[in-house]
Amino acid sequence: MMELYLNHLSPPCRSVFLFAKALKIPFEFKFVDLIAGQQYSEEFENISIVRKVPVMKEGSFILTESNVILTYLAQRHSGLVAEHWYPADLQQRARVNEYLSWQHMNLRAHCSRVYLLKALYPPIMGSEASKEMMDAALENLKESLDLLEKKFLQDKPFIVCDKISVADLVAVVDIMQPTGVGVDTFEGRPKLNAWKERVKRELGVKLFDEAHEELTQVSNLQQKMKNNSEFANMKTKFQRIFK
Repeated sequence: MMELYLNHLSPPCRSVFLFAKALKIPFEFKFVDLIAGQQYSEEFENISIVRKVPVMKEGSFILTESNVILTYLAQRHSGLVAEHWYPADLQQRARVNEYLSWQHMNLRAHCSRVYLLKALYPPIMGSEASKEMMDAALENLKESLDLLEKKFLQDKPFIVCDKISVADLVAVVDIMQPTGVGVDTFEGRPKLNAWKERVKRELGVKLFDEAHEELTQVSNLQQKMKNNSEFANMKTKFQRIFK
């Protein structure tokens, strides 16, 4: 059976998890404890030298990078996955790929930055992130959300057309990330909020909430970091994120 190495704190992992679960693609869930540094262990390195999640393992075939995993699964399991998830139409598929190429260094980066500054910066750096740092992160986030609405979503029900695609799935897990630290990315954006609700219904509301439950437990995450015997060794690795 296919193995998926995941952690729900990670937006890319949530996208892969939600896709496989919602489309009933059989897999074995392999939890990777990122806070404990399991991704740096020799055991995990034998699976992926990249040392990041998600990872898909299907026999001897190992695949990294969440967007590639998603598009592979859509094509590999075409009997389970409706065509609209990764359209065969050349122009529609190009639109999906356009979004997936854009989001990594834009929306995903800015959503994750806000989360990291609020959730991980204090225990790692020993103080709250500066106002200037947070303001810059929030402004970058706002610009990416504006672009998502104006360029990609526009007045359509979903990013590509009138049906959900992997582009919507990738977008929604990213936008949910800052909500875990109290930043409402949907405030003042009724069109974006209505889109999110449509995506949730397509995936299944219960499944969607399950995938994001751990995201809101920031205090538990911070306490776990402090209680982790490997935290001192991990601290240097995490500090690179904020340089």
